[in-house]
Amino acid sequence: MIKVHGIVNCDTVRKARAWLDQRGVDYEFVDFRKVPPSRAALARWCGALGWEALVNRRGTTWRKLDAADQARVVDAPSAIEVLLAHPSAIKRPVVEAGATVVVGFDPVDWEGRFSSRR
Repeated sequence: MIKVHGIVNCDTVRKARAWLDQRGVDYEFVDFRKVPPSRAALARWCGALGWEALVNRRGTTWRKLDAADQARVVDAPSAIEVLLAHPSAIKRPVVEAGATVVVGFDPVDWEGRFSSRR
């Protein structure tokens, strides 16, 4: 089963979910605001993608953080601490499909990864 983690009102998450829906791909949506990711999930995602890929430095949540909080994100453990406290600072969507973890929405990449999972 594919799990799509994100925020309901995120434009990129909406596009990703619409893409999956249009292709009849079964997935479970997990809203960060209702079910924040655990430390273990964040550690798994950091291990698969690298912590830099998970931190959404262009988003509103990141920009609203104190400069000191931003500056202390220098490695996976420090990124995990900030992302636990501010799940909206995670780049979206995070998709888990078995052992595969993907962040962001790229229709070309997704066509090869997910279109056959009906």
